[in-house]
Amino acid sequence: MSFDVVAIGEPLYEFSQQADGRFLQGFGGDSSNAAIAASRLGARAGYVTLLGNDPFGDAFIDLWRREGVECQHIRRHGSAPTGVYVINHTQQGHQFTYLRKGSAASLIEPTDLPAQLIAATRWLHASGVSLAISSSATDTVFAAFEIAREAGAAISFDTNLRLRLWPADRAGAIINAAAAKADVVKTSLEDALVLTGEQDPRRIAAIYLARGARSVAVTLGGDGCFAATAE
Repeated sequence: MSFDVVAIGEPLYEFSQQADGRFLQGFGGDSSNAAIAASRLGARAGYVTLLGNDPFGDAFIDLWRREGVECQHIRRHGSAPTGVYVINHTQQGHQFTYLRKGSAASLIEPTDLPAQLIAATRWLHASGVSLAISSSATDTVFAAFEIAREAGAAISFDTNLRLRLWPADRAGAIINAAAAKADVVKTSLEDALVLTGEQDPRRIAAIYLARGARSVAVTLGGDGCFAATAE
């Protein structure tokens, strides 16, 4: 069975505060969102992660099944929980509280990878968050890249820099190393300033194209997106 897109990373269960003080439950996690979006667009999508053996993990399995994302191979961790985050609304805007330290997804190892699934996809997708949650997750993403590359799959990568998760120097080194292995790189002006020292989208794109990407997208907030290829 072949797939169009397989994403790897950490799903996060969401509690979002409402005006009456109650919390609306939902789902987050950039790579999970990417897999769901791909499925909604008609692609055959799959997801790679570890989940806690808890109700939040059950809810994600139900979500992916409803959304048509292949998840039969996803393992459940016996003691580590599924990651959670809480959104509170203050006068300063959204306030995020993350309950993800020691999450099941952060404990993933290269030996947890479903190599057959990854080898059967046209595209493998990961992000800076996929790398940032732990050292073992970093190793796992790079191992997944190697499986995909050996099978002839292409790689897409979103820098998605989150400095709450790791120091800028380490983040920059690892994210840029991952981007150098990708066919498509998506970044933002904010991420790229830290990762490349540049603010001009053309120069940012040129840096990642020179490192091996076939195409680069730089999001510009309200000004849209700048996209470039080597041609």
